[in-house]
Amino acid sequence: MPNIDIAVDADLEQLFQLPACSDITLPSASSLSVQLPTGGALQSMADISKGIPTDCSMTFSLMIQIAPFLGSIQCLLNILKLLKPLIDIVKSLPGIPPVAAIAEFGEAAAALAPCLLIPTPAGIIPFVRDLLCLILKVLECFLSQVDSLIKIMEPISLQLTAAQQSGNSELIAMLQCAQNNAEIQAGQVMNSLGPVGMLLQVAGTLFSIAGVPAITLPSLGSSSDVAALKAAIQPIKTVVSTIQGIVDGLGGCPS
Repeated sequence: MPNIDIAVDADLEQLFQLPACSDITLPSASSLSVQLPTGGALQSMADISKGIPTDCSMTFSLMIQIAPFLGSIQCLLNILKLLKPLIDIVKSLPGIPPVAAIAEFGEAAAALAPCLLIPTPAGIIPFVRDLLCLILKVLECFLSQVDSLIKIMEPISLQLTAAQQSGNSELIAMLQCAQNNAEIQAGQVMNSLGPVGMLLQVAGTLFSIAGVPAITLPSLGSSSDVAALKAAIQPIKTVVSTIQGIVDGLGGCPS
């Protein structure tokens, strides 16, 4: 039986094209860690219940762990700041306290010595550097997502305009559905930086100890159209450049 070539619309023909292997290759996510000023480290976790792990999902899993840590360490830092001068005062008190009390106090003070480094630049800088490196990855994920959404939404907008001009109601309905889904996803991406801004705010005390200037994220608004996505790119790139300069000054991100 002879083959018969049937002419189809160019858009429909494009839909039948097989994707390139590079477009459907599964991601290989790398493990991340943040060194804590109190010792030890937090490790990213792969949550396979949410699909195939990616660098972005691994990064966010680590951020979820860091937020409560930062919230719980503030009082500890204040206590440690108080202890060192208190120890110095007690050691310099006049009079002769009981020998046993002096010995007990000396042992307790010696055991606290490593902890007293926590609220100092030497103890805080490694943590601040790792935290900023993590935030850099989050912002790079954001920019990558925004770029992908722009590449999806711009052609849909052009195709929708052409379909409306030609009066193709079925194509209009399909493209409007795709546009709505893309706008919903764009809104979620725009809102994803909210926790990052809060994390930077909570970490302000640690930044000041490490000699790092305060870092804030620009307000991006809640709009999810192409114009809003394009407007969000440059301010975030500026923040990325600022953080990268700070991180380089602290020794750079671990490879």
